[in-house]
Amino acid sequence: MKSSTCRRALLGLFALVAIAVLGACQREPQPEWRLTDVSGHLPDLDFRLTDDNGKPVTGADFKGKVVLMYFGYTHCPDVCPLTLTQLHVILDRLGAPADRVRILFVSVDPARDTPAIMHDYVNAFDKRAVGLVGSNADVEALAKRYRSAFTREPDRGDGNYEVSHSSAIYIFDGQGKARLLATPSAAQDDIVHDLHLLTSMEAQP
Repeated sequence: MKSSTCRRALLGLFALVAIAVLGACQREPQPEWRLTDVSGHLPDLDFRLTDDNGKPVTGADFKGKVVLMYFGYTHCPDVCPLTLTQLHVILDRLGAPADRVRILFVSVDPARDTPAIMHDYVNAFDKRAVGLVGSNADVEALAKRYRSAFTREPDRGDGNYEVSHSSAIYIFDGQGKARLLATPSAAQDDIVHDLHLLTSMEAQP
């Protein structure tokens, strides 16, 4: 009786081990990201805004493209132009795969950033950049969705004011899944490396 029980227990144990080994064999190897991996921690790319050509767009319109989303504004004195310049250099270094990448520059200053102004601004940095504008409520909801933040400083009386904002760069894969998080201070080599991985994954059948 005891021998039979032991045999059944051993067979059950072997079956569990076999299932575990099979699962490990079937599990796909994870990419060796250099940036912060946020897979499963941030929501998919989803918004309803207006692009810099005055056309209503949603996150679904960028399906099939790796997306770099950044919150900023055209009157930004330093961080925004430096970040967009860096992203332009990164895409140039990426080469042909950059055709599968889009920069989404979301304005946190709807009062001054019209589609026309955004169009001139983003195109001065990179033709693969798209300016996005929306109502205060729309932009605030989108920022909250991705745990970003911004604060408009008081008007100095001449219509000029600054907007303090987070500087994170949110990176989504071609299916709109949040994959990586970067900052303007991240090494260009690291961003290029991870974009190569992402774009190669999108190119696979």
